[in-house]
Amino acid sequence: MMQFGLIGIGAGAAAALLFASVTSGSLLAVVLFYLAPLPIMIAGLGWSHWSALIGAGLGAIAIASIFGSVFFFGFLASAGLPAWWLSYLAMLARPVAAGGNGAAPALEWYPPGRLVMWAAILAAAVVLVAIPNFGSDAETFRAGMHAALAKVLGVEAGGQTAESQKANQLIEFLVIALPPAAAVLATITNLLNFWLAGRIVKFSGRLARPWPFIPAMTFPRGLMVAFAAAIVVNFFGGLVGILAGVIAAGLLMAYGVLGFAVLHTITQGMNGRGFLLGGVYASVTVFGWPVLALCLLGLIEAAIDLRGRIARTRAPPPMRS
Repeated sequence: MMQFGLIGIGAGAAAALLFASVTSGSLLAVVLFYLAPLPIMIAGLGWSHWSALIGAGLGAIAIASIFGSVFFFGFLASAGLPAWWLSYLAMLARPVAAGGNGAAPALEWYPPGRLVMWAAILAAAVVLVAIPNFGSDAETFRAGMHAALAKVLGVEAGGQTAESQKANQLIEFLVIALPPAAAVLATITNLLNFWLAGRIVKFSGRLARPWPFIPAMTFPRGLMVAFAAAIVVNFFGGLVGILAGVIAAGLLMAYGVLGFAVLHTITQGMNGRGFLLGGVYASVTVFGWPVLALCLLGLIEAAIDLRGRIARTRAPPPMRS
């Protein structure tokens, strides 16, 4: 237990330093800020979820002692608690078969598809918690967001010059686009940190669970219902519609990850598979928008079991008697 505590203290200190780096305002600091959950995830995957929880708590306290209570809650919501919860879930397992001759029973580990789902849910939750800070209804939220963005960008609200009017039009677009975009970015950040933490812990030899076969991951059927409901509610408008749009954006990104898994599966055995996959990853990284095609592929998979259909067409013919 002492070791878990020491690891947690170290993870919390490292996470707090990464999180606090954003106050410097440099571009590198932004990258370091998004890596803040990484030390806590490493502690949770490599040692114990108690280490991750200690790191989350102590990191938040350290941040609060320097920057105040706002940073305390910001650290917990965006870095500490999501990192702890994902690492806790990842190490859950249950016996599925008794081991023979005194061997340990076979274990079924928490599935990777549900971890991706939780990464999206946690990302959306962070944005949902932040939205009321700008207003309790749609109009005050948009006005608060507009004022905050105008201050950051140095734009005069209600300016009459052509430049001011163009800048205010841009801000109006950002007010609409930023909440769902923030959910997408937070989902990607959660998943990249989690994958990187897993690879680091696996390389160190401390990862207790076997590395999952990610291309075979699946989502719970209820997730499609939740996504469809969020899409419908988004059209209601008002603050409820804004909140639903954030949830839909986070879940859509999760289906984009499922789309990557489907692509890896259906391209098996194809000539030039590496070139095709590399081109898809490069285009998504450089341009961003091609990920929408992967999101659609993930939604199709969830609806009709595309991988299963393709696998059945590739199955060898039955043996003749």
